[in-house]
Amino acid sequence: MEAGRELLRKVFPDHWSFLLGELALYSFVVLLLTGVFLTFFFVPNMNEVVYDGAYLPLRGVLVSEAYASTLDISFEVRGGLMIRQIHHWSALLFLSAIGVHLLRVFFTGAFRRPRELNWVIGVTLFNLALLEGFSGYSLPDDSLSGTGLRIAEGVLLSVPLVGTYLTFFTFGGQFPGHDVIPRLFTVHILLVPGLLLALVGAHLTLIVVLKHTHWAAPGRTNRNVVGMPFFPQFLTRTVGLTFAVAGIMALSAFLAEVNPIWRYASYRPDVAAAGAQPDWYIGFIEGALRLMPAAETSLFGHTVSWNVLLPALVLPGLLFAVLYAYPFAERWLDPERGEQHLCDRPRNKPTRTGLGVAGITVYAVLLIAGGNDVIAFVFGLSVNAITVVLRAALILLPPAAFLLTRRLCLALQARDRDRLLKGDETGRIDQGHDGGFTGHRRPLPADERFVLLARAAPDPLPAPDLAPRSERARAAAGAWFYRDRVELPAAEGESEFIAGVLTSPAHPEAPAGPPPTGPTGAGPVRRLLRRLTRRRRRTGR
Repeated sequence: MEAGRELLRKVFPDHWSFLLGELALYSFVVLLLTGVFLTFFFVPNMNEVVYDGAYLPLRGVLVSEAYASTLDISFEVRGGLMIRQIHHWSALLFLSAIGVHLLRVFFTGAFRRPRELNWVIGVTLFNLALLEGFSGYSLPDDSLSGTGLRIAEGVLLSVPLVGTYLTFFTFGGQFPGHDVIPRLFTVHILLVPGLLLALVGAHLTLIVVLKHTHWAAPGRTNRNVVGMPFFPQFLTRTVGLTFAVAGIMALSAFLAEVNPIWRYASYRPDVAAAGAQPDWYIGFIEGALRLMPAAETSLFGHTVSWNVLLPALVLPGLLFAVLYAYPFAERWLDPERGEQHLCDRPRNKPTRTGLGVAGITVYAVLLIAGGNDVIAFVFGLSVNAITVVLRAALILLPPAAFLLTRRLCLALQARDRDRLLKGDETGRIDQGHDGGFTGHRRPLPADERFVLLARAAPDPLPAPDLAPRSERARAAAGAWFYRDRVELPAAEGESEFIAGVLTSPAHPEAPAGPPPTGPTGAGPVRRLLRRLTRRRRRTGR
């Protein structure tokens, strides 16, 4: 009863940007339901059979049982094609929603203390979703999925020393073998979904315990939580969103064809399919493979294929390592170590926003490079010329995007300063006796002034004299990260009020003396347990 009361009184955010995580959750629910249906009819076997199903162009062709069962789902199971396409569209929405949700959290600073662990869980969820998507579209054993598995085999073989062993373990022998589809089926329906469910549960639990962040507005501070209660407002809205997601996925499956495997035919290792493009979430690895120049080195009798190892393993590894480490790096640079519950406007953190846009630029260039052959065919261009241009863009565009984004953020801050000083234009213009024109401005309402002024702008920590090298490096990095900003004018009373709004919450410290044996500390989980315990004592239960 106590847990139920806490849940019913839980406050949820009311801004649209917080719905991105809910889109990911509800598309995952649709994925689970449609995946259970497809599991009843799919045969994860690579034994060859002669197809004699309803699709006439392939009758009499030797195909794998996995491919034949996928055709049967599409053409002979009632509603099978509809469910297949809902499943595929939901997978695309699931990954898209996670990606955009991570971007929202990054650009607004919602990963800061005490939510670093939840950021790590979110990035892990995105990694697992990538693996789930790759294993899922590899199951039908058509020429598109077979080409993807062939690339995966090359990536595994590029691992120095153990690449051959990894390939034999994955495929059960020489490519393609007979074990890879059953193993991917187990990964797709059991291992990864179980991990996703566990991490989604942990993610939601931390959101409940730590509370959500919110945008600056009157009545919202760094020490309170403002939003709508779970019952009935949030529950009504979220149920409606659930059915809306399911309905839009069904409408997309009805109107837009996706992954028509009957056009691709069954995979044959001796046939290279032209124009094979992976789904967008794997496309950046494909683009990196196409942009990397051919390079290999022989070391102690072993050949290291840098043109596969670097773009397919090292580059994604570095990308996700940076994502995992970024909250802790920013915490290391932040001179204010308190908890942060107010979202940052991206313009108020120009360096962070510039880094994020630079990362998106890298991804966009690699994604375009993954389709360089299709672009060359459609526009009648040279593949080699497109590759050279994209290589140059990969080097030049990210720094340019960083500098331009930072400059735009500073320009927007300057616009905020101008609005605070002069107000907004009213559109009214008066003409004087001398023929000149004078525009009229109105001062900003108090609510808008609050939103513009409520920003955390810490000063970087200076390095003391004779400080160790790590402190000097921290001071230099902090100066680079926080130095660019436009000062906003505020009255004395406003400055004091905004300082109070931005003050971090203070938690009671543990009493002096020997450490108690029960659950102690100021952690969020223990604070919740203590609150529930005190409530049970007050009510006599």
